[in-house]
Amino acid sequence: MSQQVNERIEELVTPILEELSLELVEVEFKKEGQNWFLRVYIDSETGVDLDDCTTVSEKLSETLDKHDPIEQAYYLEVSSPGAERPLKKKKDIVRAVGEYVHITTYAPIDGEKTFEGKLVSFEDDLLTIEMKIKTRTRSVEIAHDKVAKARLAIVF
Repeated sequence: MSQQVNERIEELVTPILEELSLELVEVEFKKEGQNWFLRVYIDSETGVDLDDCTTVSEKLSETLDKHDPIEQAYYLEVSSPGAERPLKKKKDIVRAVGEYVHITTYAPIDGEKTFEGKLVSFEDDLLTIEMKIKTRTRSVEIAHDKVAKARLAIVF
């Protein structure tokens, strides 16, 4: 059910975001405790601020009231994806080249399923990550279709 809700919300929020020159990162509809939450994560190349989130929340709230795609009561939250932004689409990965990333794969590659390092390239559906292990640097190539999850990561 929540996948159908997510798809419907994407359809409803996309025109609002396009009008404001913002992009949709992710829609999440889930139950936490006794409450349902509809979370819409937005971003832009220059980032988003509280005013952007407020504007989208107000416009989306009006649209949701008009179309009423969700039967039960829920809380609407609109926010930025934060510093560890998920990389859902290929264009997100392209934009992340040069950044520090965290990648998990569906199946092990050289015995590992988790990779963290600098994304040095994304060409021909192949991600190249440069990882530092103690004093050595190692490059790993991961086919895009083998990526289970990808996100920006904070370097400590």
